[in-house]
Amino acid sequence: MCWEWRSALLRLFGARIGRKVQIHPRARIFIPWNLEVGDWSAIGFDAMIYNLGPLKIGSKVTISQRAHLCGGSHDFRDPAMRLTKNPITIADQVWICADAYVGPDVVLGEGAVLAARAVVVKDVEPWTIVGGNPARLLGQRQAPSVN
Repeated sequence: MCWEWRSALLRLFGARIGRKVQIHPRARIFIPWNLEVGDWSAIGFDAMIYNLGPLKIGSKVTISQRAHLCGGSHDFRDPAMRLTKNPITIADQVWICADAYVGPDVVLGEGAVLAARAVVVKDVEPWTIVGGNPARLLGQRQAPSVN
C-alpha cells in the first residue's frame, strides 16, 4: 500500500505525521489539523478517529481495525447539549486492539494495552492491560529495560 501517500495527503491538511507511519486508506480521520502521530505508528482499517479536539498519538503505537477514538461529546448538564471538543493523548508503545473505544479527555500511558472491544473512559496507567466495558485492570506488561 502507499502509506507515505496517505501521510503526505494528511500533512497537506495540517496533520503532523512522523516517519514510517502506516494509516490504512479506510481509516476515517475527521479533522486532520487536530492530529499528531509519532514515528513508526499504525492506524488500521475502518478505525474511526473522531478528533474534534487535539489527538496526540505517540511513537510505535498500534491502533487496530475498527477502533474508535472519540474526542467529542455533549455537555449533558447544559440544556442546549453543547458540543465539547476534547483531547485524547496516547503515549508511546500503546496497543489499542480491535473494536476498542477510547472516550474524550483520556490519557493512555506508555505501553498500555486496551483489549479487543474495551471501553475506556478514564486514564490508563503505563504498562497496564485493560479490558471490558467499562475497562478494568487485567494485568501488567513488562516495561523494556533501559541499557
